[in-house]
Amino acid sequence: MTEKKLDVLTQFRTEREMGYKNGLYRLIQIDFAYNSNRMEGSTLTEDDTRLIYETGKMIADKGDMINANDVIETVNHFRCFDYLLDVAEEKLSEVHIKEFHRILKRGSLDEDKPYFAVGDYKKQENIAGNIETTAPKDVPIAMSKLLDSFHHVSEEYQDRSDGEKLRGIIDFHVKFEKIHPFQDGNGRVGRLVMFKSCLENHIMPFVIEDKNRPYYLQGLINYQRNFDKIQLTETILQEQDIFTARYEKYAFLAAEVESKVGRDF
Repeated sequence: MTEKKLDVLTQFRTEREMGYKNGLYRLIQIDFAYNSNRMEGSTLTEDDTRLIYETGKMIADKGDMINANDVIETVNHFRCFDYLLDVAEEKLSEVHIKEFHRILKRGSLDEDKPYFAVGDYKKQENIAGNIETTAPKDVPIAMSKLLDSFHHVSEEYQDRSDGEKLRGIIDFHVKFEKIHPFQDGNGRVGRLVMFKSCLENHIMPFVIEDKNRPYYLQGLINYQRNFDKIQLTETILQEQDIFTARYEKYAFLAAEVESKVGRDF
């Protein structure tokens, strides 16, 4: 899997550039946006998400009420993923994290709320389930320290196993969600950061499926409260296996893609 694993980012970028309609890029754009938004209460179905991605439209059943934010943030998640691919190899920074939030929430109904800082850290207290989060005034320092620690660990793990690198990424995610630096959108931004960090560290990324939301959330709680890493780690490893299987099914090596440039797909 090493050759294939290192080729995921190239695969995404090449398919995007070519406008390839039946590959991994399209699949993950739809899958990632649907599942991550659904986990945060979006009412859109996977078919709705696919139709929005492919046509820019959706068909509502007569009498259905469509949440405007659900549609806006679905389109914005597609843009977040493209931004993720553009900066995947860059060292993770606060600029990247804030930009994920800015892209995700721009044009949403939240943007006009006086207390809501799109693309910046929260101005008011918030909570994550029953977990107390970092006070707004302490967020900038907490995020700076978290990133410094993450970079230090990443440098230490540079020549270590994929498993050790993944553990560092999971640990960052848990601490990020505990800080809960934005007024809203923390889960989606956090999952985008995990995906980017996997690509940055040359390990197989993953998408957490909505059907596994209870295990994911309970895993976060267990990790934050008791430093019990087992449930969250196992959930993510299972999702990583699913992504790997999808990659093997839908993707082909970058050299093979490049050999087809110019053909009519």
